[in-house]
Amino acid sequence: MESLWLSTGVVALAEIGDKTQLLAFILAARFRKPLPIIAGILCATLVNHGLAGAFGAWITAVISPEIMRWVLGLSFIGMAVWTMIPDEIEEEETQVAKHLGVFGATLITFFLAEMGDKTQIATVALAAHYGAPLMVVIGTTLGMLIADVPAVFVGNKFAAKIPMKLVHSIAAAIFAIMGLLTLLKVEQYL
Repeated sequence: MESLWLSTGVVALAEIGDKTQLLAFILAARFRKPLPIIAGILCATLVNHGLAGAFGAWITAVISPEIMRWVLGLSFIGMAVWTMIPDEIEEEETQVAKHLGVFGATLITFFLAEMGDKTQIATVALAAHYGAPLMVVIGTTLGMLIADVPAVFVGNKFAAKIPMKLVHSIAAAIFAIMGLLTLLKVEQYL
């Protein structure tokens, strides 16, 4: 259960102000149909993070535990740094697949926007770390929904009231602590 809760919390924090949350704002403003947007976010995240979780589980089978510890520790520290860098959404990401309807446009744009995004990389690292890819994928998907569903319903008014720097700092601190504890072999805390 620890993998579920930590994955949920870290991704929910990391997602605030992320480009996919900005994409949720844009899609909500453009289409004004929250339910197909939320369904598209859910499906895209499940597929994207499912693949990332499977990759994280696979990588633990091909890399020695000592090398994996270093890779994971440095990955978590890298995620801490990356979390502090603000994202911007590119207009072409919102133009993809308009002719597929609200659900299709959301599904495709979210899947593409999430490719190589920090929450996808975090899913790989968390799945590799915990060895529980299903729980991690459920957690990271819940984290995405926790951050993105309110964005769909309340749009930019809500975003302006969130202290983004503080939220990103908290998420970055969690990633950094996880990285340091992993590098120092302090497994009982992770």
